[in-house]
Amino acid sequence: MRVREANRNLLLLGSFTLLSVAAAGLVALLDPAPAPANAAPRPAANQAPAGGQAPVRIIGTPFVPNTNPRQR
Repeated sequence: MRVREANRNLLLLGSFTLLSVAAAGLVALLDPAPAPANAAPRPAANQAPAGGQAPVRIIGTPFVPNTNPRQR
């Protein structure tokens, strides 16, 4: 049984898609479940972390993306 030349690209696309879906499914099955979220309350952003490290200090103005290229 030969595949006509007009259908070869479609056959290649279908086989590649099938193999890709099978590989993604296998990876999804082998991937461990994510850890449950910690129910402990998180410290506020302005408090120092409990690990003894100083909080990060941001120097300068915050970055604002230029959404209008004509405006400078």
